[in-house]
Amino acid sequence: MDAMELETKIEALLFARGEPVERSFLGSFLKENGQNVEAALQRLKGTLAMRGVALVDNGNSVALATSPHVSTLIEKLRKAELERELSKAALETLSIVLYAGPVPRATIDFIRGVNSQFILRSLLVRGLVERAVDEADERRMLYRPTIEFLSHLGIRTASELPGYAEFLAKLEGSAARMNVGEETMEPAS
Repeated sequence: MDAMELETKIEALLFARGEPVERSFLGSFLKENGQNVEAALQRLKGTLAMRGVALVDNGNSVALATSPHVSTLIEKLRKAELERELSKAALETLSIVLYAGPVPRATIDFIRGVNSQFILRSLLVRGLVERAVDEADERRMLYRPTIEFLSHLGIRTASELPGYAEFLAKLEGSAARMNVGEETMEPAS
């Protein structure tokens, strides 16, 4: 593939993922060698230099993020978002994280029946949930309520939530009937 096409594809992948992506993943996914990927990343960095989006590089991974020269604008936007009430979908997602957390996004999506990526991002920005690495599979992130949010609710652990024991019993019963995995979330046959 030509250099411009590779740069465009990398930009699209970074945008779609919305989180850091390892250089090695870009190379293997796009079937390109490391030198070509690195050259495309450098061109993309130059292309984005005076735009509202920048390429952030931490050595192993790269991501798209807002440019530092618009940080005050973004801070103003985030403050406005924090002042808004939570939507019904955000409250539903937050409830799942509170009662079922720590929980992978795939499970949240399965329970809700829709993609929860943007709602989770909003809850992360508000400081209501946080991400943690799944110890059983280090490639997967789990979502859990923040200590600050639990403190705001006046509880120390999720087990102090109303109806928590009943919820766990129902969840365990449902888990026995479902194949809840990272890739598929269909009822077991």
